[in-house]
Amino acid sequence: MTRFAANLSMLFTELPFLDRFQAAADAGFTGVEYLFPYDHDAAVVAAARRAAGVEQVLFNMPPGDWSVGERGLATLPGREEEFRAGVETALQYAQALGCGRLHVMAGVPGTDAGSAQQIRERYVARLRYAAEQAAAHGVTVLVEPINTRDMPGYHLDLVELAREMIAEIDHPAVALQLDLYHAQIIQGDLSELIRATADITAHVQIASVPDRHEPDGGELDLQHLLGVLDEVGYTGWIGAEYRPAGETTAGLGWLHRFQGEAR
Repeated sequence: MTRFAANLSMLFTELPFLDRFQAAADAGFTGVEYLFPYDHDAAVVAAARRAAGVEQVLFNMPPGDWSVGERGLATLPGREEEFRAGVETALQYAQALGCGRLHVMAGVPGTDAGSAQQIRERYVARLRYAAEQAAAHGVTVLVEPINTRDMPGYHLDLVELAREMIAEIDHPAVALQLDLYHAQIIQGDLSELIRATADITAHVQIASVPDRHEPDGGELDLQHLLGVLDEVGYTGWIGAEYRPAGETTAGLGWLHRFQGEAR
């Protein structure tokens, strides 16, 4: 059966963060993901996860200063030590939470980041470092193309570029996080994209396009796309990373339908 994970940074925001774990479990989710857990002690977050009985699927490594527009450190010059410290922190949380996947945000390099080649070399070197550290703990590092309409200037936008990076890093602990919302906006042709990236995809995320609401609306045919994922043998988690159109539980008909639950 398809395994869906609730993104707690977007879903159940009617509740305090630590209460969202149980809310997700009560709604029928068996896994959770979110952007960042670092505002809470790792042991406290882990206790909330265990009490709810859900699996921790994914979260992001520290992104730098989010409040000033930083969206990851992997391509930013002069941030090597901060990046490495972030890897260490993220792995400590991953071990406490039993999480096997960490997303490394590429970042918005800016005009002072050097040439395109320098940015690429910096990105590859930092991801390789993260992968080496993560592999020692049984953790996979993920890269995710993000559309530059939602995140202007983001370095990693095309799935083809992500494949190039993964090939150049050449480490078994690096894989693709395929967000079908971003991919539809960036390039479309999702059925073929899923097939073309099946060998490197370790996590999938869904939302409607263009509004990023419940994933069974808008431009995408969720039933068809889930069928393509089945066709290529994808057995990983599918993260529900969307902004509910209203109260979270009121919009979960899609989850119950695709889980085959009568609710």
